Amino acid sequence: MNTRLNRPAGTPLWLQIDATLSQEILSRTLTGRLPNEQALAERFGVNRHTVRQAIQNLQNKGLVRIERGRGTFVQEEIIAYRLGKSSRFSHSLSAQHLVSDVDIQSCHFEPATATVAELLQVDTGSQVLRVESLDLADGKVVSVCTQYFPLPRFDGFIDIYRNSKSTSEAFASKGITSFQRVLSRISARLPRPEVAAALQQGKQQPILYVESVYADPAGQPIEYGITRFGGDTVQVEVTPDSL
Repeated sequence: MNTRLNRPAGTPLWLQIDATLSQEILSRTLTGRLPNEQALAERFGVNRHTVRQAIQNLQNKGLVRIERGRGTFVQEEIIAYRLGKSSRFSHSLSAQHLVSDVDIQSCHFEPATATVAELLQVDTGSQVLRVESLDLADGKVVSVCTQYFPLPRFDGFIDIYRNSKSTSEAFASKGITSFQRVLSRISARLPRPEVAAALQQGKQQPILYVESVYADPAGQPIEYGITRFGGDTVQVEVTPDSL
């Protein structure tokens, strides 16, 4: 469908295209992937350079994201992840009325690397449980997770975790009714290909790489987790109670 542009004096064509597409995005009549530049140029009866100016301005306003090699996509609402001392990502989703779910991809025992051993305060090479999973919000994958739990303390943990799909509930079944975050590290990095695929984003688009260590009331580490978020879908909030 062609869209006729009226050109008031002093109003550039690209700004009219920007206004039209902005209205369609905000009213949710335009979602997902935008038509390519050629299709938009034909719709508005302009050249591709004019369309490119409009798309760039939409990106500057945070309404779309441009992914090299994939196209231009309407920017979804940002999910806020509050790094509280005893809160987890699922708590943040619930607070925003989003339905959270966990899709456990794999689990196995493996020797602890030096890094994992240091963070869990176990011997290097000792056995740990490694769980790979996906966090979902309203059915959409929002993070790719790796969790490590020390053994033998967490023998049988995975069966409970699979049934509850909640780390907190699985901890409670092991007698750990309270815990706190004792370490958080946040960095930006490029994703591995499989992570980019799971998050449905480009391989050259940075992700948020969040490392967390949780401990029981006695201060003994019980989990080391790595969560990889799409950098333009999740906003990490660090509050005074999380410091």
